[in-house]
Amino acid sequence: MTTGKCKGSFITFEGIDACGKSTQARLSHEFLRRNDLDAICFRDPGTTAISESVRHILLDNRNSAMSAWTELLLYEAARAQLVEEEIRPALVRGATVLCDRFYDSTTAYQGYGRGLDLDIVRRANEIGSVGLTPDLTFFLDIDPRLAFERKRMTGVAEDRLEAEGMAFQEKVRHGFRELQKAEPHRVRRIDGHCAIETIQLEIQSMIMRVISL
Repeated sequence: MTTGKCKGSFITFEGIDACGKSTQARLSHEFLRRNDLDAICFRDPGTTAISESVRHILLDNRNSAMSAWTELLLYEAARAQLVEEEIRPALVRGATVLCDRFYDSTTAYQGYGRGLDLDIVRRANEIGSVGLTPDLTFFLDIDPRLAFERKRMTGVAEDRLEAEGMAFQEKVRHGFRELQKAEPHRVRRIDGHCAIETIQLEIQSMIMRVISL
């Protein structure tokens, strides 16, 4: 949970690449703002100037020589800056903070996907999140083959992690499923194969229950 000094709610969106999480984060933000609620949406890594610079390094296909450990530490550095500069101040003022990815992605991608020691990844996550834990996490679960087709249809070039291929995405999906099993009250699985509108209504219902507590 967020620290006692934080009055707002912290909600994250997770899943493999092209699962639809970014769309659902955006729609959720629009929904909250339409209802005159103080809400803000971030992306991890990114949002702040420093974190966006790190994001560029992480996703640049020219950085194929990057080691898995370097990748892990860069994600944590970008996250720490985002938490300190944007997320925690918003929570302290009482806003509902939505974030497109957070440390669960690091566990799934660098832990399960890259095969790094999970205990070390979890400890790194504690540092990178500066002790912040989401109140609610939506895991949009989708077949990597469908996600790959969605990505192909956009015509947008794959970034460094997307280019790892189907087998890598399968490992990442397994990682998210393991996280959901371990923390079912926080991590809610959403069937990513459903229509966008259907998914959004399910998400809206759960968000309203959390921020009304």
